[in-house]
Amino acid sequence: MKDPHDVVLYPIISEKSYAAIDMRQYTFMVDPRCNKSEIKDAVEDIFDVKVTGVNTMRTKGKPRRRGMTQGRTARGKKAVVTLAPGQKIEFFESR
Repeated sequence: MKDPHDVVLYPIISEKSYAAIDMRQYTFMVDPRCNKSEIKDAVEDIFDVKVTGVNTMRTKGKPRRRGMTQGRTARGKKAVVTLAPGQKIEFFESR
């Protein structure tokens, strides 16, 4: 079994992700090689909550430039995790 902290890399903090917290949905950047069941088990283990659903999406790297230097942002995988009624993650509640 993989270490849960290797599956869930970091939370995504944005206006859209904070608006979804009212619907018990939390957004995380996850390891692109993980599947939904591994993500569910990792979130349940790290935050001690009950997960009812996991939606995943792959993100493309976008071209960026600073002056003459061109590059790309990193690609990865996002997971939107829905919790059971009455559950919440305290990490996000300090807004």
